[in-house]
Amino acid sequence: MNHLVCGILAHVDAGKTTLSEAMLYETGMRRTLGRVDHGDSFLDTHNLERQRGITIFSKLAHLNTPNRHITLVDTPGHADFSPEAERTMPILDCAIVVINGSDGVQAHTLTIWELLERYQVPVFLFVNKMDLPGPGKDAIVSELQQKLSPGIVDFSASPEEIAENAAMCDDAMLEQYLSGGTITSGNLRELISERKLFPCCFGSALKLSGIREFLSLLDVCAPQNNYGEAFAAKVYKVSRDPQGVRLTWVKVTGGSLRVRSTIAYRDRDGSFHEEKCVQLRQYAGTQARQTDEIASGEICAIQGLSATWAGQSLGAEPEGSAQILEPVMSFRMNLPPDKDPMKVLPLLRQLEEEEPQLHLMWDSRLRQIRVQLMGRVQLEILQSLILERFSISVTFDAGRINYLETITSTVEGVGHYEPLRHYAECHLLLEPGEAGSGIVLANQCSADILDINYQHLIISHLVEKQHLGVLTGSPITDIRITLVSGRAHPKHTEGGDFRQATYRAVRQGLMQADSQLLEPWYEFTLTVPSTQIGRAITDIRSMSGEFDSPEQIGENSILRGTVPVSEVRDYSQTVASYTHGMGVLQTRMYGYRPCHNPEDVISEACYDPESDLENTPDSIFCSHGAGFCVKWNQVSQYMHLSSILEKTTQPEVVTRNLRMDDRELERIMEREFGPIKRRQYTAPANRPATEQIPIAPPRRQMYLIDGYNLLFAREELKETAKIDLGLARDRLLDQLHSYAGYKNCPMIVVFDGYKAKGNPGQKQLDANIQVVYTKEGQTGDAYIESMAAQIGNNYSVRVVTSDSLVQLSSFRSGLLRMSSQELWTEIDLCHTQMSSYLAELSHKENRKFQSKEVSICKTP
Repeated sequence: MNHLVCGILAHVDAGKTTLSEAMLYETGMRRTLGRVDHGDSFLDTHNLERQRGITIFSKLAHLNTPNRHITLVDTPGHADFSPEAERTMPILDCAIVVINGSDGVQAHTLTIWELLERYQVPVFLFVNKMDLPGPGKDAIVSELQQKLSPGIVDFSASPEEIAENAAMCDDAMLEQYLSGGTITSGNLRELISERKLFPCCFGSALKLSGIREFLSLLDVCAPQNNYGEAFAAKVYKVSRDPQGVRLTWVKVTGGSLRVRSTIAYRDRDGSFHEEKCVQLRQYAGTQARQTDEIASGEICAIQGLSATWAGQSLGAEPEGSAQILEPVMSFRMNLPPDKDPMKVLPLLRQLEEEEPQLHLMWDSRLRQIRVQLMGRVQLEILQSLILERFSISVTFDAGRINYLETITSTVEGVGHYEPLRHYAECHLLLEPGEAGSGIVLANQCSADILDINYQHLIISHLVEKQHLGVLTGSPITDIRITLVSGRAHPKHTEGGDFRQATYRAVRQGLMQADSQLLEPWYEFTLTVPSTQIGRAITDIRSMSGEFDSPEQIGENSILRGTVPVSEVRDYSQTVASYTHGMGVLQTRMYGYRPCHNPEDVISEACYDPESDLENTPDSIFCSHGAGFCVKWNQVSQYMHLSSILEKTTQPEVVTRNLRMDDRELERIMEREFGPIKRRQYTAPANRPATEQIPIAPPRRQMYLIDGYNLLFAREELKETAKIDLGLARDRLLDQLHSYAGYKNCPMIVVFDGYKAKGNPGQKQLDANIQVVYTKEGQTGDAYIESMAAQIGNNYSVRVVTSDSLVQLSSFRSGLLRMSSQELWTEIDLCHTQMSSYLAELSHKENRKFQSKEVSICKTP
């Protein structure tokens, strides 16, 4: 028997659960007809469902027709629980959309229809409550065709009319029909499967009117699936039974699944799991039976899988798309005084696992738990569930809107992470995306620049985290992020380094960009008596809403448009009040648009992006083995790779010299401290001719040397240091002794000792050279800066280093700078001069000695 999974969806109170009860009763699966208002329906079994008279959790029921075994999936109809309905759509073979014959197409009906179109689910329509006063079949069909699809056909008409209208839905079918052919049930099934034809039936589920004909239509015309032999399954729900056992609900879409078989999969974090199916359960309402094997097309609950998640694909099942319905409100949860939030949070994670759209957020700074929900009804249900499951009574605040942020300009974000023995640099291009596009990732980085494995790592880090904007700390959206460049170190780069660099690159780019705040908007239909249309228009305008011209239908006027969600709140109650129950407000999610009052929202948020340490825009660089923080607006001065934006505007490639020249240092000083104010030339003041003008004697020269920087600038000493660092230091000091003696000037040579545990520091004086080993925790750079400030007034100090930061500090202090390579050039020149002098002196001595020998030989 062919298996068919059929979902039932509708706007709330359209009679969806009543139709399920009628179908079960008509096929003999139930002996009595359950009713929602009596609290004895087969599918609404939870206490909360029976108390409120609405479906909250999706349930399963089974029935048989002559050719099919049908699994009914009853879904929630309230808009607050629409994500629960959306999660079932990937597993449906077809869907039944129930329409209230008295109300017609409502706001949530349009949302359901758009979701079914997105998931490409074939649809049958059942217009319910036809026993009540209404507009009639023709008017209803006309409205459905206008608002939903022109492919909707009335299947309660004669066979000739059905065939003719169905043929109109496909050009090839119409040509066949006009040429004298017939429209078979196979043709209808094909058109329905391709979503070109949508059969529509009429009846009353409560009175069992039209139910038999509708079941017959499903039996004959519903799609027939062909499944592959390899195992495949789709997870659509995770729950726990009354004993707390974790259940994974799947539809098998290929092969079969046997009890005790092993399933391999990856969890949300990418970790690999290989677990056995301890038990396979098939549910009908709350009743479960264990089975040994599940065939393709069937649904079951698996016990034994510990890390699966709703929407996951198992086996050969291809990956699906993410859900599009997202909460627009967030609420702060207030716990009882005796409950620790850190202990309650893991319990709530179980509910989040079962309801993925229930986003739980932990504010570590305020120690608060916040939840994101679709609306007030879902909030009340959550409150009841927490009390029922965990015996914790919680309350919530008034709630706030879930804002998003985007950018309106193109920027390059740079993240650099280089503490000691770590290295990663990442360059990302951030561009504004199309509205509703979300975060779009691209890669334009060449493998010659950065290894492909590191590129994949950066892309995965972009995906794994919800990146926050810099206006209110809200998530970002509608941005295209492109990896353009990066650099790794062959020895020091580790996996986590690029995570840090990537996060910082995104954040640094957002700090530079022109950001825009987005807020959710509703699409609304407001029906009020014509005498109240003026009040309605005034209200919508005061909410910053937009609308078309009012439509006049009988004694009512209809206003259609869009309005910010933040302004609507409880306006539906206001409408009911001023229209005395005659007005109706219907809303559905329209999407995110620019915020109508961004200044007020940003001011109220009081968000400081630079103080958000978990989302810092700053980078970490390294100098002499010590990492230091560089603010986001100065990263471009320190980054190791050139900007990709500069390349697009300046085609000439400029090689950057690590040593700063005077002009570059002067530009930095002007940028940091303003223009340099130089005194203009003026004539000397009149002085008496006999006045003696004192001339200060020249100050003695002194060298302040970064020892390790100088050592590693010499290739032979660098190679010696790899074998014996102490020997390399001794050889360096020998050469400096010779140079100091030749120049007759004192030297201070500073070696870093900041990493030596318990190192108290050491100073040695040998002739003109003072050797300093800094103490633990003190860098050589810091000692040089301190010493330069102390002796700068008494000596003509030359600071010898190739470190740009130390050079900049020396320049600021008015000291002379010399790179390590320049000093080595002078040392080599001095050695050459000394060698020449010694050679010449030796030559003179030899000549003098030879002259004495001649004189001795000539003596009689």
